[in-house]
Amino acid sequence: MDELNTFSFIFLSALTLSVTVQWWLAQRQINAVKHHTGAVPHAFQAKISLADHQKAAQYTTAKVSLNQKLLLAEAFLLLVWTFGGLLNVIDGFWLQTHGPVLWMGVAVMLSVSLLNSVLELPLNYYRTFNLEARFGFNRMDLKTFVLDIIKSLGLSLALGVPFLALVLWLMQNAGVFWWLWVWLVWMGFSLLMMWAYPVFIAPLFNQFTPLAEGSLKTRIEALLQHNGFSSQGIFVMDGSKRSGHGNAYFTGFGHNKRIVFYDTLLAGLAEAEIEAVLAHEVGHFKRKHNHKMLVFMAVFSLAGLALLAWLMRQPWFYQGLNINTQATYTALLLFMFVLPVFSVFLSPLMALLSRKHEFEADAFAAQQTDAQFLIQALVKMYQENASTLTPDPLYSAFYDSHPSAPVRIEHLTQLNYHTSGK
Repeated sequence: MDELNTFSFIFLSALTLSVTVQWWLAQRQINAVKHHTGAVPHAFQAKISLADHQKAAQYTTAKVSLNQKLLLAEAFLLLVWTFGGLLNVIDGFWLQTHGPVLWMGVAVMLSVSLLNSVLELPLNYYRTFNLEARFGFNRMDLKTFVLDIIKSLGLSLALGVPFLALVLWLMQNAGVFWWLWVWLVWMGFSLLMMWAYPVFIAPLFNQFTPLAEGSLKTRIEALLQHNGFSSQGIFVMDGSKRSGHGNAYFTGFGHNKRIVFYDTLLAGLAEAEIEAVLAHEVGHFKRKHNHKMLVFMAVFSLAGLALLAWLMRQPWFYQGLNINTQATYTALLLFMFVLPVFSVFLSPLMALLSRKHEFEADAFAAQQTDAQFLIQALVKMYQENASTLTPDPLYSAFYDSHPSAPVRIEHLTQLNYHTSGK
């Protein structure tokens, strides 16, 4: 390994700080949840049993503890890729083929991605067949697990290889402002995937059945029509094929939008509660949260590509991470390695923005339906998904895209108080 330079120390310091902060926050979460295991919070005592509360505590601490170990493993692997020379080994292997630089770059990046996927397999297997199964959530068999891997790999190759080749070609041939062209391609590809996902990709993994005619569909369609929301249909997904967790979401883009309910969610909620959950999702649409996040992503990605365009011309960027080949593909790989180390400190801002959107969607739902129905639905979902009711405030502020259970229920209770005129 070559001598460390200034960037080496900056990177190692940032990595150390990132791992330390995330480990500390995770430990705070574990301690907070364990500390409150003995009693159900007062606001939930009439709705959630002590046994369910303790199950949620055990499930949360098990997940966070696993993430702590994963955090250390990922940091170690990152050091192996860079200072340990593993990326140089893979790059050297493909350089010996003396093929076109473009396709050597594609081959190196695919090799790194495939090796990372192989290394993640044991973790994914453990998470599915041990952790999730231990708490009664896993419904997936080994055949489905393997088929999902094969399908995901096929999609990655079919979609990823042409896209990656185009990006590397632009980086090599589009001049000094290549990053603007790559940004346009990236945004176009992202929008295309958003449009194509519900119709062409999601059905490869799950079955989507139109919601049956009846009172539930009638009240949902009335809610959508009242708010000017048009979609390509309301569908029920066989989520129980893989997990006991329940959810509902909008998917798609433009006129190709779908409303999707997990079958597990429909089985656990009353019609009025389902309508309240959907009203919350409509709130995201009416408040244009998806558009705002898309603009944020566009700005962030443009800034990131401009930064990459500068970094790839700096020899110290490669030398500081012990990379021998100064090329477009190694610059892109290193940027993908390094960016999470620094961008993790933006997580609190992203989480804060997301929670703001959730509060706004809750407020919209409270105007459309009785907020009490959304409260009841959320409490049932907390119970069925074994979500902790007592998270650590700092951990929640740093990571959580949704308000914590006590904060959210209190907010909705206040909304219900004001809308009911009490």
